[in-house]
Amino acid sequence: MSGGHDGLMDSVYRRQRHIYDLSRKYYLLGRDDLIAELAPPAGGAVLEIGCGTGRNLIAVGRAWPQARLYGVDISEVMLETARKAVAKAGMADRVVLVQGDACGFDAAALFGRQAFERVFISYALSMIPNWESALRQAAQCVAHGGRLEVVDFGQQEGLPALWKQALFGWLAKFHVSPRADLKRVIERLAVDVGGFPHSRALYRGYAVRGGLIRV
Repeated sequence: MSGGHDGLMDSVYRRQRHIYDLSRKYYLLGRDDLIAELAPPAGGAVLEIGCGTGRNLIAVGRAWPQARLYGVDISEVMLETARKAVAKAGMADRVVLVQGDACGFDAAALFGRQAFERVFISYALSMIPNWESALRQAAQCVAHGGRLEVVDFGQQEGLPALWKQALFGWLAKFHVSPRADLKRVIERLAVDVGGFPHSRALYRGYAVRGGLIRV
């Protein structure tokens, strides 16, 4: 097993992957709304960075049957689960899954294409130590006129302080750190790559949605 972040993620999810989707559906809020609003153009390419078990890509495939689907994840054990799930869903011919580091991968080499009409990251930035690099990598994969969409844990600003303390303490046990600077980093990134940023709190700050439209 690797001693890097890929090895850590493999160790975290080697057993959890079998119950991941069942347990996470109760607290990874906002994922399905993001998917429902992706609206890729007919035949458009959708890339999920940190695709995990493949749950989100399968949902995208069902919601947008004409989309071409791609996923990258650093954990090979999660990808094993994703490949089985995609095959079971009858989407093996529509979904390309590869192992790669979100902070720096060669999309052209891995997928045979450099740009995607939609790129999204769902509850993965909070698990990536160098998350700003991952966000920049994601933005660079967005086709001109396309969109980057992110959903993740927020700063709980509308919820009791004890709730935030308990939640953040529990998340830390799973190497999860909600990113307080997400809005600022997205705004700066939009300037750098050329685009229009957006960000908003969900569920009284429990989660945050952000992203950009690339011009």
